Amino acid sequence: MSAVRLEQVSVHFGRTVALAGLDLEVAVGETLALLGPSGSGKSTALKAIAGFLRPSGGRVFLGGEDVTDLPPHRRGLGVVVQSYALFPHMRVFDNVAFGLRARRAGRKEIERRVTEVLELVGMAGFRDRYPRELSGGQQQRIAIARALAIRPPVLLLDEPLSALDAALREDMIAELLRLRAELPDTAIIHVTHDQGEALALADRIAVMRDAKLVDIGPARELYQRPPSAFTASFLGSANLLPVRVLDIGADTGAQVRLGSLTLRAETTGTMLAGQEATLGVRPHRLTVHAEAAGGLPARLVGVQWRGNGFRLDLELDGLGPARAEVSTMDGLPALGERVGVTVADGCPLVPAGGAR
Repeated sequence: MSAVRLEQVSVHFGRTVALAGLDLEVAVGETLALLGPSGSGKSTALKAIAGFLRPSGGRVFLGGEDVTDLPPHRRGLGVVVQSYALFPHMRVFDNVAFGLRARRAGRKEIERRVTEVLELVGMAGFRDRYPRELSGGQQQRIAIARALAIRPPVLLLDEPLSALDAALREDMIAELLRLRAELPDTAIIHVTHDQGEALALADRIAVMRDAKLVDIGPARELYQRPPSAFTASFLGSANLLPVRVLDIGADTGAQVRLGSLTLRAETTGTMLAGQEATLGVRPHRLTVHAEAAGGLPARLVGVQWRGNGFRLDLELDGLGPARAEVSTMDGLPALGERVGVTVADGCPLVPAGGAR
């Protein structure tokens, strides 16, 4: 039995469609990331599951039970929002105990379960502090502890890391991975616009755009073999370059023509020789060198230093813009000069079309 199932769930605000006919299923113990840009419908989907929004159409099921008409407090879910929403006038213990007291748990049960979840998130020594006395990462841990105290079958995380700095975000990703291992029967739905978070934390990723589900699948599979141009560009920042399929191999390989280059590519669906397609090329799979060395002719139009290397913006002759990542600028011409670009074999093919 699934932990969560949505059947054709839609949410409309007047003429505005915030979510359009979403079908989704999350297994017990699975972590699913809802990934997409702002306005894609991912947070709306989470609110429909939590009961904060009443669907305009479709049904919401939790553990096989239709909960579409149930209010949030009767769904038994744990929810962590971006702002953490801790009660500022309550100490940590009372914040975490709030849901248990609302369910009229006994004093001993409250003490035992609050202590248990504070230990689980590494905050056992902070039970008497107020939220204002905690860092952002510590507040996040308390928000998660409060959500877990009621032992929910489903934990909903709505952009829980977006307010944290980069270093603390990395620490919290590791913390969430540890927490997931400690809760093998809890389904987690994690809303994020950050592809790194989604790839690190999720068993599966659901990519959303314009209120609709675009693609869904195992995280590694979606990254390595994206089934659409949008997923290729959004999940991994792939350059989308037009190619012609020359030959299809017996397995998943194909030979393609990109400008003056002939390359081996990985197919992600049905492809035919002579077909126009799009090659999804991650920035690190482009090599940039002096034009005399060959490759695709291009112009270097932008350079950004990123600490561990450089991001190069290129204009490929006849092919359009592309982005590359290099570790050093040694041997490369100055900004505005001509360069040559080569592409690694094994990049995935996706159906032609689709905006980046």
